Amino acid sequence: MSSARRSRSGAASAAPDLATPSSVPDVGVHRTTLPGGLRVVTERVPGVRSASIGIWVGVGSRDEGRSVAGAAHFLEHLLFKSTPTHSALEIAELVDSVGGELNAFTSKEHTCFYAHVLDEDLPMAIELVADVVLRGQCRSEDVDVERQVVLEEIAMRDDDPEDLVGDLFLTALFGDHPIGRPVIGSTASIEAITRTQLRSFQQRRYTPNRMVVAVAGNVDHAQTVELARRAFADRLDPELVPAPPRAGELRLRGAPTVQVIARESEQAHLVLGVRAFGRHEGHYRWPLSVLNTAIGGGLSSRLFQQIREERGLAYSVYSSVDTFADTGAFSVYAGCQPENLAEVARLARSVLADVAAHGISDAECTRAKGSLRGGLVLGLEDSGSRMNRLGRSELSYGDHRSVAQTLARIDAVTCAEVADVAARLLSRPFGVAVAGPYRRATDLPAVLRAPVG
Repeated sequence: MSSARRSRSGAASAAPDLATPSSVPDVGVHRTTLPGGLRVVTERVPGVRSASIGIWVGVGSRDEGRSVAGAAHFLEHLLFKSTPTHSALEIAELVDSVGGELNAFTSKEHTCFYAHVLDEDLPMAIELVADVVLRGQCRSEDVDVERQVVLEEIAMRDDDPEDLVGDLFLTALFGDHPIGRPVIGSTASIEAITRTQLRSFQQRRYTPNRMVVAVAGNVDHAQTVELARRAFADRLDPELVPAPPRAGELRLRGAPTVQVIARESEQAHLVLGVRAFGRHEGHYRWPLSVLNTAIGGGLSSRLFQQIREERGLAYSVYSSVDTFADTGAFSVYAGCQPENLAEVARLARSVLADVAAHGISDAECTRAKGSLRGGLVLGLEDSGSRMNRLGRSELSYGDHRSVAQTLARIDAVTCAEVADVAARLLSRPFGVAVAGPYRRATDLPAVLRAPVG
């Protein structure tokens, strides 16, 4: 299963015996909360014959202690190995027999187990995914086998310098805080994790009130609720209520740092950037998205034009935003020949300094908003994308914004809002991560050795 680049429970004073349905106005999304806090969220997608179902768990690598780093991702792998009623082979055969897809991913703050099938196979898919999530076994023999698979995945990450330097950058920004550690863990932590630790992690955190069943496609809400009720029948404890969206309690000490990992390679891989806003600072969300798009989100962006098109110093150069409950990261990536690293870094810092001081132009703002609008709509053309949007929105915010509402919010972003975000964000201390032929930070060009805003 794949990895990607956290939910509290409480007792209800008087939990209802029946499901409590509610329809979110003007969205086409329907939500039902079953006894025990399990949320079922659906969206009917006209004109498709498929259905995508995801069981989202509000648990990720952020919920791990240092001694069990990588446990959430390891457990995600392990649950597919066996359940009381299915072996790993039988699980695979069921999905293959209907031409479907079954997979999972783990992030900093949640884990998702999902299937994509024909609409007529939705009952099987919900039952199967629920069986994996709720009843996946942590057998000792499976732990030993899957440990080797995860170690191979770490080795594969280490062979991909872009992924490697991305993980290293979050360490440069957040240090030993769980957000700064790789989702996948380390070789040392994976080798040390025991079956007892994984089982304990599962039993304490994989509870229905932390879960969302998100389904999109040619689906009926009432039928989907009934399928979910059956699949979770023995777990619907009426004493539990849904865990609220993660608020986060970020406590960081010290400023961002410079991190270097030595690699004998033809390219140097650079990521530099700053700590950004958390997702609950919603007034910054879309201005930051416009800013990111204008700086490094497309072919007309400043970074792409100045570093690649005008000077040919890099093949791949872009900016990106990561958002967590209470913090985030804005970063610039470039891969270049080592002898060009100083110039690439200077140009990137120059672009960021200019935008921090002067904002972006009206034309850049208009193009960036158009790019975001098109990307949003085109990205929701299939049921899998719709399912992902449902699950993330429910876990992250507890509500759902229609596509029309989101497009209107993008349209409403002004150059002044973007300039304000740029000034606030890009004056912060920078973190730097480099993978390439360098042993230590002192080997880097001077422009990267003093990563201050």
